[in-house]
Parts: sequence; C-alpha cells; structure tokens
Amino acid sequence: MCSPSATLTLWAGAWLTGRSAPDDVLDALRAWAPRQLVAAGDPVTGGHTGLPWPGGESLDSGGAGIMLLLKLIRETSAAGRNGPDRADARTADASRLRLVLPVPGDVRGLPAGTEFSATAMEAEEGILVGTPGVDGVGLVPQWVTQDTLQWTVYHIPIPSVSDADMPLGEAEYAMRQAVRDAADALMRLHTTGVNSGNGDPREQIEDELAEYSRHEYPDSIPLRARRILDTADHVAAILTVAQHEPASSPTSASAMAEHETLLRPLWDAIRAARLAAVHAIG
Repeated sequence: MCSPSATLTLWAGAWLTGRSAPDDVLDALRAWAPRQLVAAGDPVTGGHTGLPWPGGESLDSGGAGIMLLLKLIRETSAAGRNGPDRADARTADASRLRLVLPVPGDVRGLPAGTEFSATAMEAEEGILVGTPGVDGVGLVPQWVTQDTLQWTVYHIPIPSVSDADMPLGEAEYAMRQAVRDAADALMRLHTTGVNSGNGDPREQIEDELAEYSRHEYPDSIPLRARRILDTADHVAAILTVAQHEPASSPTSASAMAEHETLLRPLWDAIRAARLAAVHAIG
C-alpha cells in the first residue's frame, strides 16, 4: 500500500459496500500510525462538520474518532447518491471516494483554488469524498509526529469532470514494462555515480517492499487491481533505492540531469497505474 490516503480509500470503500467492518478500517489506518487525529481544515468546514478547528480529535480514543470520520464519509457519499440530479445510482456509488496523488505539473482531480488542493499538493496525496458536481469533502493526511497522523477535512466542491484513468489492461502492461525500465535505470545510475551504492541494492529493494507489504488490502480487491498495485510498489521500491544519495556525495550536472530524465516518467507511470487500480475497485 503506497499511502495513508490509498489505505483509507480502499478500506472505507469496502466498508461502504458492506465488504469490511469499521474495525477493519481502523486496523488498516493504525498500520500507518498508532495515534491518529481528525480536524477541520478551516472554520467553514468546522461549521459544516462539527469537527474541531484547528485542534484535533483523537481517532484512537475508544474508536470514537474513527467512527466520526467514517460517519462523515458515509453521510457525504449518501448525500450525493440521493441527490435530485443523481439518477444513475451506480455512477454515484462509483464516485464516492477518489484518490488524488498530485505533484507539480500533475494536479488531476483537484478542485482549483481551494485550501484542500494546496494541502494535498504539499502532502502529495488526498481523497475526494462525494459526487461530481456537488459539494463534498476532501481529506488530507498530515504527519504531526512520527507516530501521529492527522486527517484534515475540507468542505469542497467535487469537480464535475474527472480525468479518465487508464484502462486496467494498459496499467498492468505499463507496470510490467516499468519493472524492466526501473531496473535498467538503477543500473545506469550506479554507473554514472549518482547513486553511491550504500549496500546491496537488492537487499535495499527487499527492505522497501517489506515496508509496503505491512499495509494490507481488503480481501474484496480484484486480482488484477492487486497485481497492478503490487507491481507499482515493486517499481517504487526500485526507484526509491535509485534515489538514495548522501547529501555530501558529489554529483555532476549531467548525472543529475540523467537522474531526472530516467526517473520522473517512471514515477508518473506509477501514479497513473495506482489511480487506475484504486478507482477500478467498485
């Protein structure tokens, strides 16, 4: 699992469709941090939701906090599903939760000009809850301490048009190709001296994969989506090892340029594949 936002998107989606229990969502979130908080991102959101602002409410105080967050997700998705303009219930169901993984130059899915978008850009992740074209909420996880994760909630308009995700077949093929390309990139970067080689790269990759595998998927996830997400994690582990570089290690401008040229398209492919897999899970 690549991020707290992906975890909450998948597990809350499974809970909304009756395929997991609230305790399952809580356990999945605690794998990221033993202590979690929920707070409104601004006074307007605080007024809409009753959440504290700018303080936080603990999610691990007897389970009450996580239930408050799940209640907000359920009520927001139900409001869009039952709205007067939502005749297609299946479309509304599919639009309940959408993962966003924004980076500079790729802001797909973000509502323009909102505090949520700015915060999600900084975190490079977030979740949209609601139906396109109506008001909903945005959630962004932010690390308070090493052991504390705060979910900041924003009242936002859900963009009426969302960028289409790549088909799952294309995403699966792209990730298979990316494994080879990432391995080639790792080898080339060692040759150019961008990566100084702190230990066996294979062991480092295994360590990265072990960190990803601590976070479980719902049992209901389709096999193809799971394969895509697992392969994306594998590619990300290789790229993370390729990026390990002590700050004091000298590098040439040409080596750094090659580093960027090799790795950025692969990170872009990972984000696109992850979004396709997560959003394909109904």
